[in-house]
Amino acid sequence: MSAILVARDGGGTAERALDTQTRPPDTVVVVSAGTPLSRVVAGLPVADGSDWVWLLPADAEPEPETLARLLAAVEVAPSVVIAGPKLVDPDDRAMLRSFGESVTLYGATVPLAADELDQSQHDVDNDVLGVVLPGMLVRRTMWDLLGGPDRGLPTVDAGLDLSIRARLAGGRVVRVASARVAVAPGVQDFARRRPLSAAARHRAHRAAELHRRLAYAPGPAVPLHWLSLLPLALVRSLGLLLGKRPAAIPGEIAATLAAIFDRSVPIARASIRRSRRVGWAAIAPLRIPPDVVRERRASARDREHARSGLPDLVRAGFLPGGLAITVIGAVLGAVLAVRLVGESAITGGGLLPLASDPGTLWAGLGWGARDGVGLEGPADPFHAVLAVLGSLTPWNPSLSLVVLWVVALPLAALAAWWCATRLSTRTWPPVLAAALWMLAPSFLEALIEGRPAAVLVHVLLPWLLFAVLEAPRSWSAAGAAGLLFAAVAACAPVLVPVLLAAVVLWAVGHPRALIRVLAIPLPALVLAAPLVAAQLARGTPLGLLADPGIASPSSVPSGWHLLLGSPSAGVGGWAPFVEALGLPALIATPTSIALLAPLAAVVLLALFLPGAGRAVPAAILALGGLLTAVAAVHLAPATSGASAVTIWPGTGLSLYWAGLIAAVVVAMAALGRLAVGVGVAVVLSAALAVAPSLVTLGLGGGLVVAGDGRTLPAIVAAEAVGDPNLGTLVLRPLDDGSLAVSIDRGAGTTLDEISTFAATRPTPDDAQREVAELAGNLASRGGFDPAPVLDRLGIEFVVLTPAVGGGGDLVRERAAEALDAQPALEAVGDTGRGSLWRYPDHVPVAASNGSSPIGGLALAAQAAVVGFAVLLALPTGRRRRRAGPGVQHDLDDAHDEGFDSTSFDDDGFGDDRG
Repeated sequence: MSAILVARDGGGTAERALDTQTRPPDTVVVVSAGTPLSRVVAGLPVADGSDWVWLLPADAEPEPETLARLLAAVEVAPSVVIAGPKLVDPDDRAMLRSFGESVTLYGATVPLAADELDQSQHDVDNDVLGVVLPGMLVRRTMWDLLGGPDRGLPTVDAGLDLSIRARLAGGRVVRVASARVAVAPGVQDFARRRPLSAAARHRAHRAAELHRRLAYAPGPAVPLHWLSLLPLALVRSLGLLLGKRPAAIPGEIAATLAAIFDRSVPIARASIRRSRRVGWAAIAPLRIPPDVVRERRASARDREHARSGLPDLVRAGFLPGGLAITVIGAVLGAVLAVRLVGESAITGGGLLPLASDPGTLWAGLGWGARDGVGLEGPADPFHAVLAVLGSLTPWNPSLSLVVLWVVALPLAALAAWWCATRLSTRTWPPVLAAALWMLAPSFLEALIEGRPAAVLVHVLLPWLLFAVLEAPRSWSAAGAAGLLFAAVAACAPVLVPVLLAAVVLWAVGHPRALIRVLAIPLPALVLAAPLVAAQLARGTPLGLLADPGIASPSSVPSGWHLLLGSPSAGVGGWAPFVEALGLPALIATPTSIALLAPLAAVVLLALFLPGAGRAVPAAILALGGLLTAVAAVHLAPATSGASAVTIWPGTGLSLYWAGLIAAVVVAMAALGRLAVGVGVAVVLSAALAVAPSLVTLGLGGGLVVAGDGRTLPAIVAAEAVGDPNLGTLVLRPLDDGSLAVSIDRGAGTTLDEISTFAATRPTPDDAQREVAELAGNLASRGGFDPAPVLDRLGIEFVVLTPAVGGGGDLVRERAAEALDAQPALEAVGDTGRGSLWRYPDHVPVAASNGSSPIGGLALAAQAAVVGFAVLLALPTGRRRRRAGPGVQHDLDDAHDEGFDSTSFDDDGFGDDRG
């Protein structure tokens, strides 16, 4: 009887343990890890049919009677050719590491016992399909017949495959409950010197499974199996993504490629043909049926949950608080936007209609024309957000903006309530957070001024913060956070620096989920990559921070205004409100300070109450938002006519407000019975602080008005049906006496056609100068012949819009007289959108093809990354937690059989912690 010890780093305990065996081996051979065992055995003295070979890692610790009990078990059963002991933990001998293996109906490996307490529950059934190599006792004659382990299985499944081939050769494989060997956890083969990582373990198991599939399959089926390897890998990769196991996808692909080019399969098939004595039906009863796989998976999940140390999140129920504040928000939103209910489109401020159909919205993504005079460049990421938004009402994409304005308040309330439940398990604090979030001055100002990007930021920001908080616990949350980060970054590029810093800090604080959290900004970076490249190549990097949509100048707030959360100098509407009451405008700021004092006091108090450690991150978040707002008012990367346009600070103030509210929620948890009274005082004072804004919205005093979905007169829209590239020269008299000019194509410029790449040009180009000269000559009397320029630019109509402010009346009057006197133009008349002239000799021009191969590749890459994030964000199946080596293998095998093991949390994110 011979014992073969395979030495690893630090090994040697088994060699010493052999000296204490009650039945010591006759021969002991020590080899290094990685040495082919078949050569070692072949070098042993020739023995008779009763000789046995015992395989042990050199760092294993067999109990003194292990070998004697293994030999006793096989001596009374001549048909047994392989026996395996219990493999136990060296530090806790009551913990089973391995005790037999089997396969499912589809060939996936299933440990019969792994990482569970030994309560003699597996001591009854001795016959098994296979055992692992460490501790295996194998009859020498059978070893010689089989040729030792398959060389195509260097890491895992070597013992299982050897056992299966032994059974096909007519022998039996048993496990011996009384024999015990202590081995290091996660080490079940001889080729590796240390345990495999989770990703490497998946790759090794999958590679072994594919190798065995090709080795075991009937001859005619091998080509079919081989051809299906790559398509099956793609399908399984999609399943791994849906199962929230993206880290296993590279291993899946690597294992498949290894199987495709596996040269050891013919040798393995020849070995089976040479030694096989019985059919595959002989081992069928020893396979694991699907119902047992499901039961084992559930047991493994329960065991891991019991020892995970990560408690489930407990949150306040949606009833009654969440429902109540959402209903209140819906009623308030309907009242404030009642004039918009039933409308098909809205306009005013930063609002324009969207394209007439979703196809046009999506076609505008990628590389294309970005103004009416030939500028080509990448689309803003915000265009993708508008495409998604418009697709929600495909029969009329512009209707989605109307719906957004009507339901913005309840959506914001629901988002804030849900996010606050991550910070408090009580009913009242999340309700308070939702109320304060609805009453944010920057949010109401965005609704008044018609800033769709800022409204979307305020609605999405709580969901983003919630998903980022959950990301270390869940791949679903990380995927959702990636999508939300991309949406928020697209709507408010100025927030990207502070959000990136927050994600990095959060990742550093959760090193076990470092890669998962750091991957959150990836979709945003991919969506913005073409614009980043174009802006950097042009030398306008600050243009990346410009607000998407219409470049709308606004009054620059002071530091006090920003500290009060107001994005404009109007102090949340208090300045015009007190003037309307006949009071001095100087009292506006003190009034706002007094009304927001309770909120400020609670925020400061949160830093000193019990649990202040949770208020510090909230304060840092608020500081980051405030600093972003301060920086925004000092940056003017875009232009509107001759005016530089600063970045609107409201989005930074939304983040600032979110930090303040988080601190309030933390304080409520420490105030105990005083929380309700203090919270009511805070919310009432905050409501009074924004009362002027609420009145403005309710009375329809904002810039947002109902529209008909057109930006140009109806006759222009009718002509554009047959000529999509029809040009319209639009002249806009401004309050400062100047004349703004632009060229609209087709039925008019829509919101999804507004480009920051065009708005952030450092200097006017030749095409812009030509258009400006054309407008100046048309707006003044003289002998100028516009026909050549009108023909070259494809312009058929000229629109002179109503004047903006009293200062534009004179320039409009002069321009109208000059246009009437221009012989090349025919007066059409006045319309609801201004006076209209027509160039009767118009010749249509072909639209430029702005597409490019590089742009197409970039768009495909963006779609792939976003699609990956969407699949990752989808919650599927039942809860799966990261397990130890054996338990995780149970879960892996269960997944291979088609059973998902993630679950719905109460937040909707599958929880796969660790």
